Amino acid sequence: MKFFKYLLLSFLTIFFCVFSFAIFDSSIFFTAAFAKSKVLYFPAVGTKPAVNQTQIFSLVQQSQALYEGGEFTEAVQLLKKAADEFKANNNVLNEAIALTNLSLAYQQLGQWQQANEVISQTIKLLQSLKDSDSSQEQSQVFAQALDVRGGLELAQGQTEVALNTWQSAAKIYQQLDDISALIRNRINQAQAMQALGNYLQADHTLTSLRENLQKQADSAVKARGLYSLGNVLRSLGYLSDSHKILEESYSVAEKVGSAMPTAGGYAIAQSNALLSLGNTARAQIYAQLSLGNSSSAKDYAQTAIQYYQQAVKIGATIPTVRLQAQLNLLRLLVEQEEVSTAKALLAQIQSQIDNLPPSRTAVNYRINFAQSLSKMKQNSVEPKDVAKMLAQAVQVAKSLKDQRSESYALGILGELYEQTGQLSDAKGLTQQALVEAESIDAQDIAYQWHWQMGRILQKQSNIPAATDAYSRAYNALKSLRNDLVAINPDVQFSFRESIEPVYRQYVDLLLQLQENTIQKPDNLIQARQVIESLQLAELDNFFRSPCLIPRVDLDKLVEKEKSTTVIYPIILDNRLEIITRLPGQDTIYRKTAKIPKNILEKTVEQLQKDLPVASREPDVKQRSQQLYDWLIRPIEADLVSKGITSLIFVLDGSLRNIPMGILYDQQQQKYLIEKYAISLMPGLQLLPPKSLHNVPVNALVAGVDQKRLIEGKSFPELLNVTQELKQIQSSVKSSKQLLNQEFTKTNLQNQIQSTSFSIVHLATHGQFSSDIEQTYILTWDSLLKVRELDSLLRARGESRPETIELLVLSACKTATGDKRAALGLAGVAVRAGARSTLATLWTIDDESTSEFMGELYRQLDAGVTKAQALQRAQLAILAKENRPYFWAPYVLLGNWL
Repeated sequence: MKFFKYLLLSFLTIFFCVFSFAIFDSSIFFTAAFAKSKVLYFPAVGTKPAVNQTQIFSLVQQSQALYEGGEFTEAVQLLKKAADEFKANNNVLNEAIALTNLSLAYQQLGQWQQANEVISQTIKLLQSLKDSDSSQEQSQVFAQALDVRGGLELAQGQTEVALNTWQSAAKIYQQLDDISALIRNRINQAQAMQALGNYLQADHTLTSLRENLQKQADSAVKARGLYSLGNVLRSLGYLSDSHKILEESYSVAEKVGSAMPTAGGYAIAQSNALLSLGNTARAQIYAQLSLGNSSSAKDYAQTAIQYYQQAVKIGATIPTVRLQAQLNLLRLLVEQEEVSTAKALLAQIQSQIDNLPPSRTAVNYRINFAQSLSKMKQNSVEPKDVAKMLAQAVQVAKSLKDQRSESYALGILGELYEQTGQLSDAKGLTQQALVEAESIDAQDIAYQWHWQMGRILQKQSNIPAATDAYSRAYNALKSLRNDLVAINPDVQFSFRESIEPVYRQYVDLLLQLQENTIQKPDNLIQARQVIESLQLAELDNFFRSPCLIPRVDLDKLVEKEKSTTVIYPIILDNRLEIITRLPGQDTIYRKTAKIPKNILEKTVEQLQKDLPVASREPDVKQRSQQLYDWLIRPIEADLVSKGITSLIFVLDGSLRNIPMGILYDQQQQKYLIEKYAISLMPGLQLLPPKSLHNVPVNALVAGVDQKRLIEGKSFPELLNVTQELKQIQSSVKSSKQLLNQEFTKTNLQNQIQSTSFSIVHLATHGQFSSDIEQTYILTWDSLLKVRELDSLLRARGESRPETIELLVLSACKTATGDKRAALGLAGVAVRAGARSTLATLWTIDDESTSEFMGELYRQLDAGVTKAQALQRAQLAILAKENRPYFWAPYVLLGNWL
């Protein structure tokens, strides 16, 4: 039985690598290496031999071959026969195993109902067997069936249920001392924990798993466990850790393989590790580009190319590994515009693809190849050759009765016709792709075809129909919100290409339906909701977790505050739209500034560079005046006529990287902060509003004022931190201080969980970045990453339900060159669970900081709103020091009351 247990275990290990990644979309590049999965079925040792045992084994071997070849429909038929044969021979255990694998085959086909029914039948069968005569073999198979059920539950968005299922399986594996199965199970649990937002728990699980793996002697089990762990770490955004773990996997496979030179499986293990190392390096390219580090991105591109080339070399005798590595390499070369090197691969890849037997893998490879070819159309690659490749993929998918594959091949072929201007053909193919996707409820690809249909209809000048198509794409994405990261963990690396444009282009169309100053309310309300949904999607993508739930209707709050208005600047390719929600108005106003996106973003980017330099006040005024004219001037008369005193901005794109108070009115020679109290809102993410004046003020103040070197990063001393903390304590009746050595993660967590602090004030270095790994707060001995800060501050809910009213981060900055750095700040503000967050966008080590904080807390004690307290504290500094460097970095996010 041990041999058979290993076979099923091997299959499950590889299966979960496949299942946790989307087969299509941009992740083809990352995941096709895992497409060859082992599925093995067997009679249990010790059961009465069946008369037709040879026939059963034949069915088993055939179904395995079909599954490995991606011929899932045929595999389903043989698995049914095998299960029936086992049942006829009263071989219940092996019947359950065959049914487990049948459920997996159904899952590959996207037939969720059948997969659910079969796995439920399997577990019921095993439970009846377990009740009568339990054995180690039965327990093993039962645990594996639970693992399969957990994967099915995760794929359908039942994340918490999946976690519970996997935890039940883990208890059995522990009793059996099955280390290999337990490793796989822990990895699955960590993914579920991450999706639920339990970051500390997920991190502890992965850290423990890594430590246990590293203690083991080098073996195939260790190499495979490290390999799976490395892939999961990449999907969760831990790219540096992913690289280290995959290097360890490669090293272990190499050592074990060198001792057994005839063991071809180790060559596969080495090649797969190299493929994954290339995938991680490729993910780093996107991460570095988002941070504005083009030089580092090029370095990672060359690293990825080298890994893929090594994988090709080591996997030279393994056709599928070699071909996958070449396809990954080709895609990257095309993206890096290394055309001559890419062309050299074409003939090699083409000959291998032509010889592939019909399978889903063959369909995926053809699509992957065609997508690379389509990007080389300006380099002697004819569109007809690309179309031919995709047409072949469609035919293979049809022959396999694989609707998901067929839908994807049809959709990509439609995209090709769209690109070549053959819109009628593109429309027909896209419609066919939609029919196939919706017939199996594959919303993760259906949204792409709705989006594609919208683009085609827009090019045909049918704006109403195009808007309807975009609406369906938008609704499909909303329905996927809880599942998108689980379905495709690599989506974060293509978010700006495959998700964000759907939202922005939809808004563009909604606002094109009428060009009047006062729009049809429904269109404007919908446009505003779409932008808010985009902000939620960005934060989901940032955290790799869909756990942000809107709690309060912003409109109702504004209605009660008659002097407050909400402003939504929306950045589109050719203009800036400004939607304004004024109190007491049934009609939402819309103004348009004819400013191209590139000009706006260039102005904002340069202003972001100037603000942290005290001597650049003239440049700051010039650029902030231009932004005032674009953002505020069009709505200024409305603000004055309604007696508005407070502005709430729901900012878009790069505008989030600068404080709105800096906008300069040249006519009145006043900054915006001199006219209005200002706060920022990340969409609808609000806790119920409450004034701090009605809450007992009890502050936890912490900081680091000494020079530190942590994780290779050097942090200079902050000379004014001690004075800042004294100012706060003199203004707050009750407080607790953690300074320098006392300010550790453990002490911070203990204090927050043991005492009901209404204010948490951290005066220490910190950074906000669009890269979650580079968003952190400095403690005395470590970098408190945003995931940990989130879990730490929210953990008090379990022991102390009181909400933190105000979180202050007074010495932070946005990452240099990162156009989306403020996303990290929004992430902290929303996920920390505080009602409001006040933070700095650049670090000021100056007396003005302690003066500002002292005034801020005095104003809060006087009973004004948080937004008004911020305004008055800034004006107090502005009265003494006109340079924006000193008074402008502070921003308030969340509840402004």
